[in-house]
Amino acid sequence: MRLRRRAHRVLVPGFRFAGVRAGLKQRGRDVALIAADEPASVAGVFTTNRAPAAPVQLARRRVAAGRAAAVLVHAGNANACTGAEGLRTAAESTALAARLLGVAPAAVLPCATGRIGVQVPRARLLAGVRAAAAALAPGGFPQAAEAITTTDAFPKTAVETFRLGGCRVTVAALGKGAGMIAPDMATLLVFVVTDAAVPARVLRASLREAVHPTLNAITVDDDMSTNDTVILLASGAAGNARIAAGSRQHAAFTRAVTGVLAEIARLVVLDGEGATRVVEVIVRGARSPADARRIAAAVGGSTLCKAAFHGADPNWGRFICAAGTAGAALDADRVDVTIGGVRVARRGQPVGGTLGRAAARMRRTSFPLELDLHLGKGTARMLASDLSPAYVRFNAAYTT
Repeated sequence: MRLRRRAHRVLVPGFRFAGVRAGLKQRGRDVALIAADEPASVAGVFTTNRAPAAPVQLARRRVAAGRAAAVLVHAGNANACTGAEGLRTAAESTALAARLLGVAPAAVLPCATGRIGVQVPRARLLAGVRAAAAALAPGGFPQAAEAITTTDAFPKTAVETFRLGGCRVTVAALGKGAGMIAPDMATLLVFVVTDAAVPARVLRASLREAVHPTLNAITVDDDMSTNDTVILLASGAAGNARIAAGSRQHAAFTRAVTGVLAEIARLVVLDGEGATRVVEVIVRGARSPADARRIAAAVGGSTLCKAAFHGADPNWGRFICAAGTAGAALDADRVDVTIGGVRVARRGQPVGGTLGRAAARMRRTSFPLELDLHLGKGTARMLASDLSPAYVRFNAAYTT
């Protein structure tokens, strides 16, 4: 879905940003660098794919230390399924960035996105690292946001500011993603930076909580990438008293992180490859929240349901059918289905004279689809895109 949208122009005290072109993708900037003025607290969440890319393998180990000085990202080549040579590329590029920044190599986190199974042109990447280090500036956030994109139609950024312990704090996120989006964290590349003073263990707790209702509750094509990574960095430059786990300040910080991740998640579904509609799948009355979540994911990820979304076909029986595949408690004779505010099925039976109105609601660019199971109090939501011929055409020729 094409939107006229530009990246935020934001300053986050304690961080500098850069985005440059190194020739790794066909056009535009393709190497981004995020650098902390001093080593920052860090937390990360990574793909659960059993074939993780080389940068994920390296970054996962380095994040465990709880401190990081920089994130190096390149687009156009995922450096996935590239074996020992791919690991060497990730290690050499981060070592160069570390040398240019005057920090330890283990303090630089690598990330990548793009084609899988192709070696990175190392000389181009290293040249890009040098150029990015030279271009670092507090105002480089928009350039970095552009440099991490691949099939994205627009850069995805979000910003929140709030008061924390009497200090003004900024939380800013830049992300990318339009395809290979599945509801199992992580689902894309997202980098969140804040000037709040937050210890690593609190960052980890906040990130885990924030990811669950946002990046873990979206689907475009139900395909999980090899490179999915979310990194949260805190510089401490705001000067607030360090946040204690479980405190009110911790809760406020988590709400802000959740807010920016929710906006990134929404933009990813809006920008789903070939997408023309965004559907909010809402499940109520499930036996448990876990059951509700499984059903929402089954409906949002179903190829048949996505085709119905695209065609504005209020085929409520397919939605119940998809719900029945989730392995959750379900009685089809109890389910109510409501599309865009129009009840089309009550207790598993059609409501006469409603399909035309429901179809009209489905022709909008966004609409809610609600299933009430009448079995308990469990609820969940999932943002899903439709499945269009444009998605098939694009991915049928991705490498060519």
